[in-house]
Amino acid sequence: MTGTGSGRTFPRRPRHRLFHRVGQALGNVFALIYLALCAGLLVWAIVVSAIDTSDESMAGVIPLLATAPACFVFIVLPDGIAMFVLAVVFGALVNATVIGWCARALRRGERPDPTP
Repeated sequence: MTGTGSGRTFPRRPRHRLFHRVGQALGNVFALIYLALCAGLLVWAIVVSAIDTSDESMAGVIPLLATAPACFVFIVLPDGIAMFVLAVVFGALVNATVIGWCARALRRGERPDPTP
């Protein structure tokens, strides 16, 4: 079963559209600023936690709150720095995509979406 004129099979077309729209959303200036902020918070939390040896540092909470609620998907997995980083990165990407979609919708206003 082939697509209509595009040369892609049917299952690939929706996936291609989804990745294209996510790429557009992540390319938005507000989404990029949010991603940079989350990356900065993540680096800051790791550095502060590495310097503070008393196990009382709550710096890791700040990046989690900045990337909530999507980061909580991975927070229930085994404990460790890798899961912490994965949770923050996943949450930041999901939230940045939503920010990009919202910014695009607000910029578009009442006009319909030009992409099919």
